[in-house]
Amino acid sequence: MPRGGVQFSSEELVCVLSHYDIGVILRIKPLSGGNRRSPKMVVISEQGKYLLKRRPRGKDDLARVVFAHEIQRHLEENDFPVTILLATRKRHETALRLDHHIYELFEFVSGSRYDGSPEETAEAARQLARFHRLMADYPHGQPPINCYHDSSAVRRHLKTIGTNRSALPSQKMRVTSDTLMRLYNDSSICVSELGFDSWPRQIIHGDWHPGNMLFSRHKIAALLDFDSIRVASPVTDLANAMLQFSIVSGRPNPNDWPDYFDEDKLARFIKGYRSVAELDKNKLDALVDLMIETMIAEAVLPIAATGFFGHLSGTDFLDMILRKAKWLDKHRDKLIPTFCW
Repeated sequence: MPRGGVQFSSEELVCVLSHYDIGVILRIKPLSGGNRRSPKMVVISEQGKYLLKRRPRGKDDLARVVFAHEIQRHLEENDFPVTILLATRKRHETALRLDHHIYELFEFVSGSRYDGSPEETAEAARQLARFHRLMADYPHGQPPINCYHDSSAVRRHLKTIGTNRSALPSQKMRVTSDTLMRLYNDSSICVSELGFDSWPRQIIHGDWHPGNMLFSRHKIAALLDFDSIRVASPVTDLANAMLQFSIVSGRPNPNDWPDYFDEDKLARFIKGYRSVAELDKNKLDALVDLMIETMIAEAVLPIAATGFFGHLSGTDFLDMILRKAKWLDKHRDKLIPTFCW
């Protein structure tokens, strides 16, 4: 069994797999990576190869899981690259609930992680645009209607970080959080003035980043994660994806991360997206400010709660976020024209 994180027990595996009609089990082995609170096992049977997943606590609301599965089936029916869910033998359900846990069984997909190439960057962008087109008229159903733009929750977390109640060094954090608040507010105002409230909302993915997809021959073989499905303007999904694919990190300490973004990946991503979906000038003009908003929003919640971003120092991480937000703000007049090519 894998070290660290939660694991399956032998009795649990026997019980869960007994609900599926996949024939005689030949081999079971753990799959590392991803959320450590969500154990995964590769199951090889006489009928094929599968991936068994136990959903982590906090992401086990059955109604939301069922809704996400409906979206995956809709995408599958439209030849979108998703992993295929297996239904249970008796009740024909793709979300199996046992002993306060939810389990999912997928057909195993072979593939490689994002390699940073121009081909895979453009492919990820095109598939995001396809996702938005396929979901444009899909009923909203269960997902939350929220996003990182002009969020009172983001402002509340920034205030928490900057107060004495925070576990972080107060003086430095007050300066950092105050500056981030100004940048966040300025970007929110710019986006709102471009007409954000009038832009149509629909189901978006909410977490389109390289770690949530597998590639084969520079094409997406499978989109892996639908836990962040929500209703918002598709341009918020696009801005977050542009951030995820262009941010430059690669070093253990955030203090060593450079201020700049990969401008070539930014240009390739927006070009790939626009090869499938149209964007008017106001939405293109909003992208830099939306990138600033989403970058700040993603960082502040865990840091306000724990003082850390994962295992990284909250102080160092927020300082890096501030440097990168300032870089985007400073270079907007150079970046935005490249989005319009």
